[in-house]
Amino acid sequence: MNRRIDALDVLRGVAILGTLGTNIWIFTDPGGPAGFMATWGASGAVETFLRFLTNGKFLGLLTLLFGIGLELQYRSAVRKGLAWPGRYLWRAALLFAEGVLHFVLIFEFDVLMGYALTSVIVAYLIGRSERAVTAWMVAAGALHVALVSLLTLALLAAGGGTSGGAAGGLFAEGSWPEQVAARLQNLAVYRAELIFIIPMGIVLFLLGARLLRAGVFEPGEGGARLRRRLAVLGLGVAAPLNLATAYAGPAWFAVDRYLLPPLVALGLLGLITSIVLGLRGAPGRLRTALSDVGRAALSCYVLQNLVASALCYGWGLGLATRLDPARPWWVPVAWAGICLLFMTLATLWLRRFRRGPLELAWQWAYQAPWSRRAADATT
Repeated sequence: MNRRIDALDVLRGVAILGTLGTNIWIFTDPGGPAGFMATWGASGAVETFLRFLTNGKFLGLLTLLFGIGLELQYRSAVRKGLAWPGRYLWRAALLFAEGVLHFVLIFEFDVLMGYALTSVIVAYLIGRSERAVTAWMVAAGALHVALVSLLTLALLAAGGGTSGGAAGGLFAEGSWPEQVAARLQNLAVYRAELIFIIPMGIVLFLLGARLLRAGVFEPGEGGARLRRRLAVLGLGVAAPLNLATAYAGPAWFAVDRYLLPPLVALGLLGLITSIVLGLRGAPGRLRTALSDVGRAALSCYVLQNLVASALCYGWGLGLATRLDPARPWWVPVAWAGICLLFMTLATLWLRRFRRGPLELAWQWAYQAPWSRRAADATT
């Protein structure tokens, strides 16, 4: 498949803006990440529903898309006769380095580091037999379900209690260097999710690759049938169950975030792809903007978190504390405003450049070793 898959850019754009829909509740909590976790499953009915709309679903969608991207990278290497995983390991190393910087400087719950580690594992599986890949998916899926089950049982045994944090002053009044220091001091706590989601990531990476091979982006009847099945499974079955777990209390945290939402993400993948393939004529403004965010996904993911930090934390405008009486209503407004900002910025930037700003720097770093070798070979 050499042609560009237009639906992929739209899906990436939706996934990036959707992850902000989850993260915005962290940024807008006066207590920061600790305050957010302390209120998990204990917030009001409206806020619980608003959190349900995004929680885990766009993380799952983004993970599926990473798997699809890895499959495309593998196909490209095969076409060019390049060794695999070969240069892809350098790509994964750069992604991990980007994740480290993002975690330390901006956001406690960065996912890039986890994707980098998962991609290294999956890179060695992507070209293996269907039987081997299936065995890995079953094993990783069973491990993931076991981890979720054990955590859920532990929380139920503990009465579903959540641990509050006394770190509210840090995010309401603390400086940026103090927040950086706190991330480093609490490295094990904030990076626990990274390790926890690797089995889930292996399954979703490999599943994304399989869906691409199965023709999920093809306009024919076969692709349409597959997308309908994904939509029924994700939106017709998993979404109602996920809504129930959202109101079931904090003991169901792991099921509510890591078990059902990835299934909902499959439904979103099927539905959004069908909508994009069903559109006729030139792309409208919304589709163009979402596609541009998808083309500059890394830049938008990192920079939207930076903007949210500057708006909400004490070292910036401190809106999390100032507007807390208007919670939860002001939170989706803040999310929509940031989304509109980056949809506009991405479109304006891509009118002049082929890639986003961080993508340009990343591409330079990726090509630098091979460019240097080529230069040395000619001298």
